[in-house]
Amino acid sequence: MQKQSSRPMTKLMIVAAAGVMAMAGMAAPAFAAEHRPVERSTSQSAGVQAQTVTTWINGNVRIGPSTGYSIAYAVAANQNLTAVCWSEGGFVNANGVYHDKWVLLSDDNWIWGGLLQGNETGNVSNHC
Repeated sequence: MQKQSSRPMTKLMIVAAAGVMAMAGMAAPAFAAEHRPVERSTSQSAGVQAQTVTTWINGNVRIGPSTGYSIAYAVAANQNLTAVCWSEGGFVNANGVYHDKWVLLSDDNWIWGGLLQGNETGNVSNHC
């Protein structure tokens, strides 16, 4: 008898856990909730696969991985860029985000990962 009574309880616990997880997602910041799957494409670099990253806010793309480098150009929110890899660089503290992860773009310029949707590196997995 105990097996039969524990099955409904297990289902109830699973449904409750899913509800808690859904509520936690609703409380997350908008940029974290807008996580999108990463599109992949091939890169011209030998053996390195590039991928598309998307900005969540306006920002600057720089010629090196730090705010000490010159600005190459500005990007708008929801702009797609082609990324090659990520590396540690200068720390940035902006928009409630603080870290030193920078993403190398296919045009040899760098964008701070805090401007990208996804994790600290915009979900780029290749370390430079």
